[in-house]
Amino acid sequence: MSMAVVLVSANTEWRILLEMIPRDIRLSQSPFGEWFAYPLVRDERIVEIIILHGGWGKISAAASTQYAIDTWHPSVLINIGTCGGFEGKVDRGDILMAGKTLVYDIYEKMGDPDEHLAQYTTKLDLSWVREPYPIRVKQTILVSADRDLDVEEIPSLAARFGAIAGDWESGAIAFVAQRNNTRCLILKGVSDIVGMSGGEAYDNKGIYVEGTRRVMKILWESLPQWLGVAGIFDDSHRHIE
Repeated sequence: MSMAVVLVSANTEWRILLEMIPRDIRLSQSPFGEWFAYPLVRDERIVEIIILHGGWGKISAAASTQYAIDTWHPSVLINIGTCGGFEGKVDRGDILMAGKTLVYDIYEKMGDPDEHLAQYTTKLDLSWVREPYPIRVKQTILVSADRDLDVEEIPSLAARFGAIAGDWESGAIAFVAQRNNTRCLILKGVSDIVGMSGGEAYDNKGIYVEGTRRVMKILWESLPQWLGVAGIFDDSHRHIE
């Protein structure tokens, strides 16, 4: 029977998501963050999904992804959140769907660097995500590192990998989900722009918070439709204890 886990990584993303949720939900605690079961309605059908705060950075993202898979055995895992967009490649508020992820903060001195980068590059199978998509998205590669984007690296990341945005967690989430044969959908909204002139949110966190609030609202409100194209509503009702 189909069910889904929705993984939210960054603390700001989680706080803003909770602001949009009815206050009568019951929060529980995992080793990584809070979680709750939430009923979603689409076409008069109701399913309960798990919403989990997995934590920021690749370590927490990988561990919480494995925890979610081991605990709830989801048929699909969806990561919603934010990313930094490359200046001139995307606009603030754009929604990106990861077709491939790559962890780029790997610096190998004793072998072939490209071979080590390839180890943590994941091509996502999205053939199960039925079109038309609920909202306008750009399918792209997302690059991940345990740090904010370095403005001086933007040109090389774009030229070498074809990237248009980066985050802290997508690469780890996709890597773990694929090795568990769990369908994975990663949807990231561009909260702020980074370019050679700098990062617009680096000296003004309010821009990031405002951008996060904007894209999380889009992602949360479209979530029932995304679960629909993933086939979650095709099965009978399921109650999560």
